[in-house]
Amino acid sequence: MPALWIAHVTVTDAEAYGKYAELAGPAIAAHGGTFIARGGRYVQLEGTDRPRNVVARFPSVEAAVDCYKSDAYQVALSHARGASERELMVVEITE
Repeated sequence: MPALWIAHVTVTDAEAYGKYAELAGPAIAAHGGTFIARGGRYVQLEGTDRPRNVVARFPSVEAAVDCYKSDAYQVALSHARGASERELMVVEITE
């Protein structure tokens, strides 16, 4: 079943995070991920407000987790660490 990769992010170093974004996109695409939302308008109703919200659709939970664990994504992620505060989850779509 398809899955959503959902990230809530506060960027603390725009330059370093820009390098993450540049590298993460191709890594996500290589695992069948497609972006549904990336930094668009949002309304925070509960919980921690993070001004950048990203949603990508993957063919499965396993594909999303494989992406996260991939060498290419881990290189990208090295630029986000210390440059952002993030929460990331993968949720299976039950259609």
